[in-house]
Amino acid sequence: MSTHPPAGRVAMVSEHASPLAALGGPDAGGQNVYVAQLAARLVRRGHEVTVYTRRDDPRLPERVTSPDGFKVVHVTAGPPAPISKDELPGLMPQFGDYLARQWAAEPPDVVHAHFWMSGWAALAGARGLGIPVVQTYHALGSVKKRYQGAADTSPPERIAIETAVGRECSHIIATCKDEVAELEAMGLSRRRTSVVPCGVDPVQFAPVVAARRPASARKRLLAVGRLVPRKGFDRAIRALADVPGAELLIAGGPEAALLLAEPEAERLHAIADECGVADRVTLLGGVGRKQMPELMSSADLVLSLPRYEPFGIVPIEAMACCAPVLATAVGGQLDTVVDGITGVLVPPDDDHDISGTIRRLLARPDLLARYGAAGRRRALARYTWDRVADGVTRAYSAVSSVPSLSGAFR
Repeated sequence: MSTHPPAGRVAMVSEHASPLAALGGPDAGGQNVYVAQLAARLVRRGHEVTVYTRRDDPRLPERVTSPDGFKVVHVTAGPPAPISKDELPGLMPQFGDYLARQWAAEPPDVVHAHFWMSGWAALAGARGLGIPVVQTYHALGSVKKRYQGAADTSPPERIAIETAVGRECSHIIATCKDEVAELEAMGLSRRRTSVVPCGVDPVQFAPVVAARRPASARKRLLAVGRLVPRKGFDRAIRALADVPGAELLIAGGPEAALLLAEPEAERLHAIADECGVADRVTLLGGVGRKQMPELMSSADLVLSLPRYEPFGIVPIEAMACCAPVLATAVGGQLDTVVDGITGVLVPPDDDHDISGTIRRLLARPDLLARYGAAGRRRALARYTWDRVADGVTRAYSAVSSVPSLSGAFR
């Protein structure tokens, strides 16, 4: 057991996205992965990391140490039950009061807040204690409002609070260049913003040769993500109608046995019936991360067709598995998918001929193989979690005593 003192005491606040949560629910996805993976990498570098998340189950202990060595504190704020993100703002003062009590007794060197409500609670907890707060939004209310309009269920105060958090925090970590432009449009300082993307574990997400299917098999399209309308699974189903002989697998949501009670799954089944492709569309339900590399490796083409996407972790996971990607040109996908090199970018509007693009790609297995190999190289070069940890700790060191390369060579 190491006798070294911690290189830095890092507190992370992730109010709705626990690093211990099972993925696939309506509020469980890329942010949970990001927090868990980043925390694990920081521990390996000698940092002491504590993640504060809201207690959503009365059986959860107040404190637990994860297998990767970071601590998770389940904060009592509101009832210990699942609550949608949109109903959480009223609980943030209670969350912030808890943090203030904890940090007054044991102040961290730096706080890293994930999502706008976490930033609100973290700033309240750190106020007057001289603790710097670094903010990662993961998604912005202004973007959601622009794309969802009247269907946006976010609290009306979200954008104003996001802006206030950005002004008060010590530093902002954006996950892509598109987000930087959005932050500048909100009036937030570019000088206090750095870009650090999300990442992928290239050991876990690697090509599974045994998963490759014979050339005579039906061409396989794969879409992965939370079962919410903005992910664009409906566009993939409609495109399939004009891609004869191909199948579409959709991975996401609750386990397969519970899909019948899922409104979005019901909507997607109805669209498949309407388009005459119900026999070629399979909703798999939630697929565990251990099984995902094999599933991605079995796909001829991975479709990532959200109408908007803050970053999008699916394309880089697919790229790490040597799976070529067809993605909409939105958000972080503009950074991760290189059009004509690792896959193809298409406009996010519904008028684009996605089916024609899919047909052209499936007709060129040699091209798809080149895209897949280039994607793997790009993931290794730019999107490993160690590179993410490098960028994040540089942001920490800019505003605190936490060293940027602490423990990296121990």
